[in-house]
Amino acid sequence: MNKNVHALGPLVDIRDLSVRFGHAQPVLHGVSLRIEHGECLAIVGESGSGKSVTARTLAGLAGKGAQIDAAKLAFQGIDLRSLNERSWQRLRGASIGFVMQDALGALDPLRRVGSEVEEPLHLHTRLGAEARRLRVLELLRAVGIPEPELRASQYPWQLSGGLRQRALIASAIACNPQLIIADEPTTALDATVQAQVIALLESLRGENNALLMVSHDLSVVSRLADRVAVMRHGVIVEQGSTEQILHDPRHAYTQSLLRAARAVHFQPTHSPLTLVETPTAVPPEGDVLLEARDLTKSFIGPDGHRRTVLKQASLHLRRGETLGVVGESGSGKTTLTRLILGLETADSGEVWIAGQQWSALDAAQKRQARRAVQVVFQDPQNSFDPRYTVQRVLFEALSVAGLPRQAWRDRALQLLELVRLTPSVLSRRPIELSGGQRQRIAIARALASEPQILICDEPVCALDVSVQAQILELLDDLKRRLGLACLFISHDLGVINHVSERVLVMKDGEVVESGPVRAVFDRPVHAYTRSLIAAIPTLDAEYPPSEFYLQIAI
Repeated sequence: MNKNVHALGPLVDIRDLSVRFGHAQPVLHGVSLRIEHGECLAIVGESGSGKSVTARTLAGLAGKGAQIDAAKLAFQGIDLRSLNERSWQRLRGASIGFVMQDALGALDPLRRVGSEVEEPLHLHTRLGAEARRLRVLELLRAVGIPEPELRASQYPWQLSGGLRQRALIASAIACNPQLIIADEPTTALDATVQAQVIALLESLRGENNALLMVSHDLSVVSRLADRVAVMRHGVIVEQGSTEQILHDPRHAYTQSLLRAARAVHFQPTHSPLTLVETPTAVPPEGDVLLEARDLTKSFIGPDGHRRTVLKQASLHLRRGETLGVVGESGSGKTTLTRLILGLETADSGEVWIAGQQWSALDAAQKRQARRAVQVVFQDPQNSFDPRYTVQRVLFEALSVAGLPRQAWRDRALQLLELVRLTPSVLSRRPIELSGGQRQRIAIARALASEPQILICDEPVCALDVSVQAQILELLDDLKRRLGLACLFISHDLGVINHVSERVLVMKDGEVVESGPVRAVFDRPVHAYTRSLIAAIPTLDAEYPPSEFYLQIAI
């Protein structure tokens, strides 16, 4: 690093930062951090640890009513404690870029993606309209968005989660800010796009800027960060070089995070195509509950051109089996799911559920058949009405399932017991629960109609590693106890490896490879499958793999 950069002092200097909301206990206690020019600092920890509050405070986004106290809170020598909102608006976007975790919430649903990415250029540069348009397309290409001209003309809700996240990153880096704050920037991305984004963030680091990354994915941290700060309950319990934290952690909490990460995630041993030993899953020989035959679907895009997004895709799913589906954003996973649920009509091909051909059913029969197939979404918070208590969420699901009103409470209590929650949560709203608790409520709601098939759409990607292990163990237990068949969609090959008997790999709307999970991952045939496995970040440490189902006391 250039000696002149050292003379500038740290880019970010935080000393004894505390943040509280109202009269509650502080959510941050005496946090002290320094970020030097040219380095990446990662903050890791579980939900509620205070890592996102720290990042948002540094960007002036702590929230209304936040009471901030610090001995020092400086960026480029500027005392951030003295800034008013107008000063913050001049700083954000130009000097501090912020990539939020929830891309759908961060992007304006009424503005086209191109306008969203262009906004900081319009506010903070003197570029003309045509130069801004070209810069937007350049940014969209840089973050790995295919067909940038088309995507720029679309709205956020028309994009997949991965594409939305990349658009948000493009907006944050548009003005080449000195500090990029990335809050879980790769959570919803598949391995190959994740690798692209990591490489992009790395390339943006120079002698005069820096990166602050908030993440629960220690594999990503190991690839990108120079130093790591570990947070728990609003306190930094340990910080040091990435090598020291990941290879020789001193604090028991850090050690437990690493054990959970190695338990859940893909960890190659001697070669990028060799998985850690896990019990070999034998595909069950039960009845075929779901079958898709040669499904093809096309849509007309905003430019008026018809695009085929699914091409003769086929699968089958047996009782008691989990079939994993992997593929990058735009691979056709979502379209395939919507066709299976009957939310879209295929151009050609058929879906069979429990021996019934979907297209042959009338409306009443479809409603009845749909009860046999339920979904657990990636972000349960956005699938709940924020006004509803947990009791009302479950009662509504039981009403739709046709259960008599007098039986609702007893059945709701049974559902809570199935997902290992106590009756005390019935009076609470989902927003008052942890991420893991909300996902358990989403699973309980899905089980209300006593389905035969459960579709899990990225159900653990936004959860901390220890909570991921708990939810995956719960799903496995429910599958065995209830005889469920599970279609498990994920970009995380480690999760797919643990939960699935078979796997189906999709790219550009086609199934490019399928088979028993261990055979596909140990000996991938298709070049795309090999590239997925090779792109996965690893911890690169010498710890033996832990048991998958952990009882972590943290």
